[in-house]
Amino acid sequence: MSQFQLFVRGASAAVIWLLLGLSNATAEDPGVPQTQTISPPAMPRHSTVVKHTNSSPGAVPQKRSALARMAMPSAAKKEHRLILQVNTNDSAAMNLALNNATNVAQYYKELNENVKIEIVTFGPGLHMLRKDTSPVKARIEEMALGMPEVSFKACGNTQEKMQKAESKDIPILPQAQVVKSGVVRVMELQEQGWTYVKP
Repeated sequence: MSQFQLFVRGASAAVIWLLLGLSNATAEDPGVPQTQTISPPAMPRHSTVVKHTNSSPGAVPQKRSALARMAMPSAAKKEHRLILQVNTNDSAAMNLALNNATNVAQYYKELNENVKIEIVTFGPGLHMLRKDTSPVKARIEEMALGMPEVSFKACGNTQEKMQKAESKDIPILPQAQVVKSGVVRVMELQEQGWTYVKP
């Protein structure tokens, strides 16, 4: 396109713009003369290709809501984890541990939050999980049925020492699981972020 044609096109656009502006001003209040400054469009120096996007008005809110959903924290519930250690042949100490486990489980149940509780016995505390000597056998059986969030671990090292000392097999309650070392079990759970409590 020549410079002259560009000039003519720009001048024509300016005249049309001026006429439209004056007609709008007259239509608003024909009885009152108004002065209005109208800026004509700039003269084009060269032709420009303008791309138009066909975006609907609802596209921006949808994008925002998608970003908002991504920014929202996960609805996954936190899981609380507690270790209770028993290392004495004392039914009062074991009952205290069982009471603590029951109270903690009930507390988080009411909050609708998950909790795992592990009662680890070793040393003389292994008697609490021995099938032949446990004074709290019935209570452990009841808890195992009604409270799956509570589990029991028996120290395998202690079991072996008792077997040698008593020259017989040391049976463990079926509700309990034997681990290699009760102390190591406590350590490893703490390293995984579990909370440790000795009743």
